[in-house]
Amino acid sequence: MAGNIKDKEAFQRLNFLYQAAHCVLSQSPENTELARFYCFTQKTIARRLVLRQDPSVKRTICKRCCGLLVPGVTGTLRQRKRRGKRSVTVLRCLSCGQTKKLLNNPDHRLWVDQPEAQLENQPQQEEPSSQKKEASVAGPSQSTTSDPSKGKALTQP
Repeated sequence: MAGNIKDKEAFQRLNFLYQAAHCVLSQSPENTELARFYCFTQKTIARRLVLRQDPSVKRTICKRCCGLLVPGVTGTLRQRKRRGKRSVTVLRCLSCGQTKKLLNNPDHRLWVDQPEAQLENQPQQEEPSSQKKEASVAGPSQSTTSDPSKGKALTQP
């Protein structure tokens, strides 16, 4: 349990740094270096603690210079139509020129958002493999077990 609390505190710190970068840029667009420092610190902490960041957060941070990509302030956002293919969104960092291309597929869902990715939706295993081996060694004969609460024997195949 102690590891879980540590991760929670680390995610809170990453969230704070991300919000601080947004706040600094919203107050004054000239503070790009301070926002870049916050995003670089966030990326470094996540890498050091081996934590996965949400894809929506990773999409708004430049991979090359760690700047926060805010359309119209530190980056440009364009919609491009490709011949015979789906359209794409192109994010371009104004400080380093790095581009990100994201497909515009309205039906696409991230793995994190799918119900199969959630632990509570995973199918539970009925018996561990060691118990299955013991049952197969016992053979097909019927065994009786007494249930003390009911006072009678149960027959199991």
